[in-house]
Amino acid sequence: MTKFLNSTPARVVSLLLVAQAALLYSSIRPEAVPPGKPLAEFPKQLGEWQSLREGVVEPEVMAVLQADDVLTRIYGNTANGQQADLYIAAFRSQRNGKAPHSPKNCLPGNGWMQVDSAEIRIDDGAGATIPVNRYIIQYGDDRSLVLYWYQSRDRAVAGEFKAKFWVIADAIRYNRTDTALIRVIVPISGKDVDRAQQTAVDFVQATFPTIRRFLPS
Repeated sequence: MTKFLNSTPARVVSLLLVAQAALLYSSIRPEAVPPGKPLAEFPKQLGEWQSLREGVVEPEVMAVLQADDVLTRIYGNTANGQQADLYIAAFRSQRNGKAPHSPKNCLPGNGWMQVDSAEIRIDDGAGATIPVNRYIIQYGDDRSLVLYWYQSRDRAVAGEFKAKFWVIADAIRYNRTDTALIRVIVPISGKDVDRAQQTAVDFVQATFPTIRRFLPS
């Protein structure tokens, strides 16, 4: 018996039992839901980027999305005329089955086809990098470049599974499950993917500090 208790399988089972107990305990405690600024107050001027128009999320879409706050807005760069579509879906809690819908599933459902995908890192201007998913999508002759990531506390995460892992970790350690999906879409003019990606990266760098101020830390 002693030999089994000191074995690797026993340690794995013990860790799983501890994790289950921690999750159960965290699930019955009142969740600490941190406050966040209303996304409606998100600045319409961000450096050289100026808001051009507000997007519209239909009521039936909001009912499926179940986000606590949503921003969808088109920005234009006053210096070079480039445009970027910003979408933020903020969730104060995920304990009632609410969670961000991955663009990997939503965009194909709207008729867009994935052409290429990768994960890149963007300099946040403060000595760190933002890991983001990079997608090229196509609908007929139209192509766009998509960047998106998940923001929880002071952490940016690209992958869906990694984001879920940190939600569980934060639920156990901090008794909170808030997160947000941030997505940026830039149209690709002709075949100039590099220009579209640089536009998207520039926009992320211009907006990231403000995004961090509006989401709970």
